[in-house]
Amino acid sequence: MKNVFFAVFLCLISCGIPRQSKDLLRSELPEQQGVSSGGLLRYLTECEKSGDEMHRVMLLRHGKVVLDAVWKPFEPNDKQTIYSCSKTFTATAIGLLQDKGLLSVEDKVISFFPNELPDSVSPNLASMRIKDLLTMSCGLGEEPHGIRSSDKWVRNFLAYPVDNKPGTVFKYNSMATFMLSAIVQKVTGQRLLDFLQQELFSVLGIKDVDWEISPEGINTGGWGLRAHIEDMAKLGQLYLQKGKWNGKQILSEKWVNEATGAQIMQNPSATEQERLQSDWLQGYGYQIWRCRHNSFRGDGAYGQFIIVLPDKDAVIAVQASVSDMQAEINRIWNYLLPAIKREKELAKDDITYAFLCSILNSLAITPPASTAKGQSDISVNFGDTLNLTVSTGGDTCYVKWRNDDFVFGREKWIVGFTTRPVWNLLPNKSAFSEFPPFKVACSYAWDSGTTSKDTASLALYIKYLESPHTEKIVLSF
Repeated sequence: MKNVFFAVFLCLISCGIPRQSKDLLRSELPEQQGVSSGGLLRYLTECEKSGDEMHRVMLLRHGKVVLDAVWKPFEPNDKQTIYSCSKTFTATAIGLLQDKGLLSVEDKVISFFPNELPDSVSPNLASMRIKDLLTMSCGLGEEPHGIRSSDKWVRNFLAYPVDNKPGTVFKYNSMATFMLSAIVQKVTGQRLLDFLQQELFSVLGIKDVDWEISPEGINTGGWGLRAHIEDMAKLGQLYLQKGKWNGKQILSEKWVNEATGAQIMQNPSATEQERLQSDWLQGYGYQIWRCRHNSFRGDGAYGQFIIVLPDKDAVIAVQASVSDMQAEINRIWNYLLPAIKREKELAKDDITYAFLCSILNSLAITPPASTAKGQSDISVNFGDTLNLTVSTGGDTCYVKWRNDDFVFGREKWIVGFTTRPVWNLLPNKSAFSEFPPFKVACSYAWDSGTTSKDTASLALYIKYLESPHTEKIVLSF
């Protein structure tokens, strides 16, 4: 029994969560905010069993952090590209400008770009409003991905056929969100990021973020924001508090109600059974998805979420790399949601909390395992074409690739940096012209061939810690 209590004592010390991080207060125990340590433990256990690659999960209850789970080699201070969760930040800038009286969601899009219009303006293009961009109902029959390979994104968007009457048909369109960013820049004379830093981020204590830019020098808006999970949680908390922060109204309650309400349905013909099982059929607001359980969310590819639960007075932020995002949300509904109780405070459960702390301290993404013995020492120069040199010795592999030096650990992660943004969505290098080198974790393993005659291959894994992505490079000798 003494050993049990000693283990509990050590875990309570090592978990050590009563502190502030980037201005977010932390609860000493989950139970103090009406959250069950046992429920959090079950949720994390299911995350581990799922096989999904989770990076970080944060839960706020009553405005305080009660769970901050980080899977190594990711670290608490890492930021990550949050893909389409960027859209909710972009929409918030539009809300701030409307609150200032500098624009209205009813304003026509073409009114901001008189010098970028096509020779012939169709009636549908002429009627397109900011609101139609916000609600993914701008009228384009398809998303114009090809625009990203051009140098004139605004002009090419306005020249694209507007097949449907704006405001009538939901059609997901990240370039529509880019147009919102372009409108912010037109109205303020500042990039979207600079405007948000001045008007919002400085208030919320959001620092050290960056955003990809178009060839025209406009923040991409619909994607490309690299932010910390605390930043995501803060935006969710701002919307949970109806636009208030530290007692001050930052964003109008009118905007929050409109932005988080169902302005349009994704599929009006969906059956009741389909809606009951999907968090993508609950309605869409201003770059915000409605969810089941009377909640709403910001949503980004590969499992980036800002989920706001008004009925629970809670915010959940997630950074991950998953393929089935509905399964990821289902896990939250099935295991994390029940951990948030009705009571404002629960009885202490030191034993369970100690186990929870033990799990939190051990969370890690397993490095790749070797399936072959491989070679202990090699040194290969792959020539000028690849500009790649590889050498191994002991449990370390050294790689020089173009201008970068990588160090890979055998079945372990070694952290380094690179200038290769291979995870980006843009063909133009200017998108990252203002970015510092990217943080990576590298590991290698020897892979066996598919037949007995095959020789072992060297598999190099580069995990881009500021994105959801991992690059695998296989070298055969």
